[in-house]
Amino acid sequence: MTSLNPDKKIHVAVGVIINKSEQILLAKRPLNLHQGGKWEFPGGKVELNETTSEALIRELKEEVNLDVSASHPMMEIHHDYGDKQVFLDIHWVKNFSGIATGAEGQEVLWVEKDDLIKYEFPEANKAIITKILAE
Repeated sequence: MTSLNPDKKIHVAVGVIINKSEQILLAKRPLNLHQGGKWEFPGGKVELNETTSEALIRELKEEVNLDVSASHPMMEIHHDYGDKQVFLDIHWVKNFSGIATGAEGQEVLWVEKDDLIKYEFPEANKAIITKILAE
């Protein structure tokens, strides 16, 4: 029996970014990363001594070139992939400026809420989609 190492859990700030047309921004994970080739809601690791909001603002600027002025909590997800555990701290992001681009070379696109089910996401993201569709 394998015991899970609690140090393996990665705290991730995730943004469900909604534009004025009520579309949601998705980014495609690079093939060389965990869950590579699947679509995700942009975000990244929360660094030591950083709040989730600070991490989200920093990551969304670095990843998709958006300047976030406000976000509010949506939900939290703890998921175990076997080789990696994640704690997703998900926030709604409706107040931002800039044009979304894949600043790290990743594909990004705006999709209609009802079209989210057409994309392949990491398992941990499925609860986020369920929540979005219920809104």
